[in-house]
Amino acid sequence: MLPSSASFWIFLDQLVSSNQLIIDRPKYSQHPRYPEIIYPLDYGYMKETSSADGSGIDVWVGASGTHEPSAIIVTVDLQKRDAEIKILLGCTEEEMQIILDFHNTKSMGALLIRRIDIVGDES
Repeated sequence: MLPSSASFWIFLDQLVSSNQLIIDRPKYSQHPRYPEIIYPLDYGYMKETSSADGSGIDVWVGASGTHEPSAIIVTVDLQKRDAEIKILLGCTEEEMQIILDFHNTKSMGALLIRRIDIVGDES
């Protein structure tokens, strides 16, 4: 039996690989309602999925362009009064830190959870 953390990443891999990615906010684009917010990396969502806000699950895509989940960010937004996850795809350590900083604002707190390579079986 796989440890629960390994199962989580396997399920996340399956979710990402079976849904189309839509990048609706390319790197350096402005937020549609808050033009002072500039996206530091490609940002979008997975089509035909659902998140806490009723939209598709949000994704960040690193410069490598690979679609393997490297981490998730968990956010709590006091302004929107919601909590969500965002999947980081093919991100380096530096890119993960940039995204984490992007989400930690006056009204939003974020937590980064990195993918851990599981070696062996913890049955």
